Amino acid sequence: MLELRLVQGSLLKKVLEAIKDLVNDANFDCSSTGFSLQAMDSSHVALVALLLRSEGFEHYRCDRNISMGMNLNNMAKMLKCAGNDDIITIKADDGSDTVTFMFESPTQDKIADFEMKLMDIDSEHLGIPEAEYHAIVRMPSSEFARICKDLSSIGDTVVISVTKEGVKFSTRGDIGTANVVCRQNTTVDKPEEATVIEMNEPVSLTFALRYMNSFTKATPLSNIVTLSLSSELPVVVEYKIAEMGYIRFYLAPKIEEDDEETKP
Repeated sequence: MLELRLVQGSLLKKVLEAIKDLVNDANFDCSSTGFSLQAMDSSHVALVALLLRSEGFEHYRCDRNISMGMNLNNMAKMLKCAGNDDIITIKADDGSDTVTFMFESPTQDKIADFEMKLMDIDSEHLGIPEAEYHAIVRMPSSEFARICKDLSSIGDTVVISVTKEGVKFSTRGDIGTANVVCRQNTTVDKPEEATVIEMNEPVSLTFALRYMNSFTKATPLSNIVTLSLSSELPVVVEYKIAEMGYIRFYLAPKIEEDDEETKP
């Protein structure tokens, strides 16, 4: 038996909006510690990892580890029927091939339940090794989303370079080039507006903007985004989810043919 009750139902709606365009079908894994998902996108270029810890739910019952295969677009359609203030409960019986979503209005005067068929999905769990990153950038998530959106109107790829001076986002396309530099500024009044850079050594990596713009759909979940970069390793783009977990996107860098020219 599985029963999860999430008071901040809007969080689950935002999570689905963030990942449904990247991943079509995925397994949600429930254990005693939390509700998680790990899936590759359809072209096997990007990986998404989601964790919602059990402590973040008002009520969390998971008698045994269970894996529920769902079509994320269908799940998003069902969650669209929930109001932003609704309390969302997810229920599944042992051995059942359906999952039930229950939406309660905060005043308890309206309760809706939606039942959805589960799918059998073969998914290989990839062990994501813990790595020491050369550079970690924390910046306002809205700023990162704006930069990715602006640069994608000029080029297809973004070069992210981290130095002591700051983090530079550059692109080049048929119409010209663009560079955006964000300097470290930890003295702002609001911590969520700060740009903080921890750097052990400078890095400069190239990524497809199409994926970066897809990742920024998670912006409503958090005011801050964390970029972890190391040469030769995929970038990790992380959005914290309230006090209860995170959504992390992994994207391998593009290997530039004209690597010499793109170095800062």
